[in-house]
Amino acid sequence: MNKFHATSFGRPRIKVLVVDDSAFMRKAIRQILESDPRIEVIGTARNGEDALEKLQELAPDVVTLDVNMPHMDGLTCLRHIMSTHPLPVVMISSLTQEGAKETFEALDLGAVDFIPKLSGTISLDIGRQKKEIIAKVKAAAFAKIERKKPSVRPALKRARVSLKKQGEKALVSQKAVAIGVSTGGPQTLMRIIPYLPANLPASLLIVQHMPPNFTRAFAERLNSASALEVKEAEAGDVVEDGKAYLAPGDYHMTVVRRTLGEGAIIRLSKEPSNVLHRPSVDVMMSSVAKVYGKNAVGVILTGMGKDGAEAMVEIKRNGGKTIAQDEASSIIFGMPKAAIEMGCVDKVISAEEMAQAIVRAVRGGG
Repeated sequence: MNKFHATSFGRPRIKVLVVDDSAFMRKAIRQILESDPRIEVIGTARNGEDALEKLQELAPDVVTLDVNMPHMDGLTCLRHIMSTHPLPVVMISSLTQEGAKETFEALDLGAVDFIPKLSGTISLDIGRQKKEIIAKVKAAAFAKIERKKPSVRPALKRARVSLKKQGEKALVSQKAVAIGVSTGGPQTLMRIIPYLPANLPASLLIVQHMPPNFTRAFAERLNSASALEVKEAEAGDVVEDGKAYLAPGDYHMTVVRRTLGEGAIIRLSKEPSNVLHRPSVDVMMSSVAKVYGKNAVGVILTGMGKDGAEAMVEIKRNGGKTIAQDEASSIIFGMPKAAIEMGCVDKVISAEEMAQAIVRAVRGGG
């Protein structure tokens, strides 16, 4: 039986609890969500304490949760939810450096996704994000949620630098791993990138659907937990072994062959503008397929939609290797499923197996 209420048209309906200390924001988000016939806002709450009481009473399918609230903030509330009554939570946070920090903490705690308030704590123009809010709440309703357990991560970068000889000259990459990910990506990448060695004989090019201001903070977060270097990509970066380049929010990232010297450099652009996402996985992977050919590895991870599926076909057609995350470990099995259905995926594996699979692929193994 579907867990959602049926609408008058017989289609399942998603029950949502909206939590925000601003009466304006509660009303605005409610109106946005209820403009979609598939969604029913069954209640609102003004802070974390109020939300926990409403959860018991209303049993929603999804919660939208503000970060900054009095009495009990969003992060504290989220800890209670994920430890006692796990369900899909979409965070609503400010588009600031501090907002980014809190957002990544929320994702670590088990939140499915986040929506940035573009104009501060009370965003009078929240209606501009109508499409994004509805899409993310709908996707969250079908996300896999588990009771949050303490995670064990590898030692921090400073404890693992022995994997790369001190003073060793950086090598221009002859091989590249192109990684595409969306909803559930920050949590999933933290289960992969920190487990790769500093002396990986390839570069990593990563597109994570994420707004500006958040990608730099996320790159720094990955870098602090990883042996290899992770940075937000900059135009003109020479692509080197043992480095990961994260596409900046609102810019497509591509690679082109260097005019002088071997290897490739990174280019950033807002074109093409006629694609759903910027940065786009398809745009990035297509360039990797052209530049690296048989030395390319395409990896598609959790996320809604089908961004990356067509470019994975290009990588496979050009002799590269392709890997997709399996359904069991995907928070949203949209992007991997689309690639698998295109018939271009060599291996379908869990997030926990992905780091080893990447190492084998770039070192010429199966």
